[in-house]
Amino acid sequence: MTSSADAQPLDAAQIRSLPKVLLHDHLDGGLRPTTVIELADEIGHALPSAEPGALADWFHRGANRRDLTLYLECFAHTAGVMQTTSGLHRVARECAEDLAADGVVYAEVRFAPELHTERGLSMDEVVETVLDGFRVGSAGTPLTVGTLVTAMRTAAMSRQIAELAVRHRDQGVVGFDIAGREKGFPPTLHLDAFHYCQRENFHITIHAGEAFGLPSIWEAIQYCGAERLGHGIRIVDDITVEPNGSATLGRLAQWVRDRRIPLEVCPTSNVHTGVFDSVGEHSIDLLRQLRFRVTLNTDNRLMSNVSMSSEMQALVSAFGYGAAELQWLTINAMKSAFWPFEGRLDLIERVIKPGYAPYL
Repeated sequence: MTSSADAQPLDAAQIRSLPKVLLHDHLDGGLRPTTVIELADEIGHALPSAEPGALADWFHRGANRRDLTLYLECFAHTAGVMQTTSGLHRVARECAEDLAADGVVYAEVRFAPELHTERGLSMDEVVETVLDGFRVGSAGTPLTVGTLVTAMRTAAMSRQIAELAVRHRDQGVVGFDIAGREKGFPPTLHLDAFHYCQRENFHITIHAGEAFGLPSIWEAIQYCGAERLGHGIRIVDDITVEPNGSATLGRLAQWVRDRRIPLEVCPTSNVHTGVFDSVGEHSIDLLRQLRFRVTLNTDNRLMSNVSMSSEMQALVSAFGYGAAELQWLTINAMKSAFWPFEGRLDLIERVIKPGYAPYL
């Protein structure tokens, strides 16, 4: 891989124009503030502010409290307004539009259907509405959207939701996930759901190794069959870096690297949830240097006030990345996507490599 020292510096406009691949983005974490306000007004949901700028600031302050449990509290207002077919469709459509405008050519957007049934929608209706919103929003753009259906790890509906995901696999659902408060809710609580997905030859990604450490990662991989790790950043707890810069990998870290298990890394979000003090102190660059299958992601674009372009810019600023490093992260993500192989290969060869070539 070309070193950053040899790469042509990229400005903000160039970064925005680069083709991007996003594997870890929450639908209810990426709403436009104006949409939150308008949907809340339609259904009578009370918000901290009815002014878009002030509401956006409220979400940003609320998310940046260095604690995952506190971070998750912000979703009461976004999920709270996503309770009707019109609201869900609008949010999904705008999500696709916003990602396409940011240069994303492939995205896997995840959401938990069980959070959107307060006004009588069935979970099938929720999924069908979101899928159609993605189709409408991405029409006429270079963006392809695959949908991840998520179960909340703090609830007991995971098997039902795994079946829901598989039921819609031919309409655009590409995988199953669990999310929510990690500490105290290990992935093995949901073994039945994961084993069902395995028997159905269906893809699995699991939030693991974000706020909690190695046991969560180990269970996700060795018991639950995770093909990717949502965040997975705590794998660094199994890596010892010597004063001379050499690194020794423990058995789990070695396994993750050897098996090329992708890490869905979300740098700014990890700062906001207290995993790291700053992007400059984040372990994404160490993992890149050690050639883990690292991918770059947004997590929650509204809460963390980020886009794929801004996350790339943060790595350029913190670590001096050039186009070579950004292309490496992007191709890693496309290789790791749950989209069919032919489509992944086509995007890499026809879109991603040509998009980065002028800057290498």
